[in-house]
Amino acid sequence: MKVDVLLGLQWGDEGKGKVVDVLTPRYDAVARFQGGPNAGHTLEFDGKKYVLRSIPSGVFQNDTNLIGNGVVLDPVLFREEAEALCESGIDLKKSLKLSKKAHLILPTHRLLDAANERAKGDAKIGTTGKGIGPTYTDKTSRNGLRIGDIFDNFDEKYAAAKARHLARLEALGATPDEYELINLEARWLDAIQYLKEYDIVDGEYLVNDLLLSGKSVLCEGAQGTMLDVDFGSYPFVTSSNTVCAGACTGLGVAPNKIGDVYGIFKAYCTRVGSGPFPTELFDETGSKIRELGHEYGAVTGRERRCGWIDLVALKYAIMINGVTKLIMMKSDVLDGFHTIKACTAYEIDGKVTDRFPFAIDSDKVKPVYKELPGWETPMSSMTSEKEFPEAFNNYVAFLEKELGTPIVIVSVGPDRTQTIER
Repeated sequence: MKVDVLLGLQWGDEGKGKVVDVLTPRYDAVARFQGGPNAGHTLEFDGKKYVLRSIPSGVFQNDTNLIGNGVVLDPVLFREEAEALCESGIDLKKSLKLSKKAHLILPTHRLLDAANERAKGDAKIGTTGKGIGPTYTDKTSRNGLRIGDIFDNFDEKYAAAKARHLARLEALGATPDEYELINLEARWLDAIQYLKEYDIVDGEYLVNDLLLSGKSVLCEGAQGTMLDVDFGSYPFVTSSNTVCAGACTGLGVAPNKIGDVYGIFKAYCTRVGSGPFPTELFDETGSKIRELGHEYGAVTGRERRCGWIDLVALKYAIMINGVTKLIMMKSDVLDGFHTIKACTAYEIDGKVTDRFPFAIDSDKVKPVYKELPGWETPMSSMTSEKEFPEAFNNYVAFLEKELGTPIVIVSVGPDRTQTIER
């Protein structure tokens, strides 16, 4: 057996949680492979709405779910999320497993995150402030604490990490209030004990043993390709590898074990936080898309920046991820538009290119648009491809031709039932 990978192709918030939930019945296990509680995977079914930050989106329907070694975990936020799910009747302690090699977000990581952003001033990245970047920094500098460390001389390891962080905070002029830190620390240490109630495993062996026994695994990514630390719109990116290769390093899966790669994108484009966004709309059209699409961060509540679909960035994302199947989300948001625009190329310094450049500074990159007729037909109640308006079918055909990859699923609303396979 091989693992299938599901990931976002834009700047995150594409709708990965919903799609994982839809696909879960086809798989024996679901595994998160990177990111942290900066994820906000929203699922809606049976009239209820759930937002998952660290926990895989397969927990509602699947008996085996793994938080992989590539994930960074905040024990406090994890506990809050887990206890809320348990109150909803989900037996997490039976279905959820944690990799020993996943890194822990410490209280001082959150303080460092805030201090680093303040130090950047106008050049700030626009992080969620949850300590994710500093945690990955500790990981790559070989100073991190992992879940497995809580069973081995943990007090000494934690004290050393805390001392390093406090020295850094002092250098930044951000020494924390003593009582604030004591309170943060008490909650965190209590949550560490809570972690011990879960099945903490060698995640790489778990995944590979599943494959050897003929079980199917779906790998769930967080954020989006254009936020990848290597291939995204650097430096306005996240701190992990959000691309398909991240499933290999974040779960211990060999490259030859990758099967289908599902790439998720919106029928338009959004971005949260700072950084370049070539197709961003600052007019009434952008505001209309935001309101119709309810484009606000699932975790932070931040307004998402909205724009037309960017096919230059999408083709780039498809290439570096090896996408085999596309999934288009929020098609219904564009139901009322007379004309739809798609960016097919960039004009940079008077030259037109369809290749994603080294940098996409908004003042240097001018999107080249193709206009297509809108379908001006409500789609949210449709249940079959046969009901699609001709103009929408033409839009899908145009995208498939431009992207060279089939669109196999179309979403026409937030509920799991509003998902149409082609």
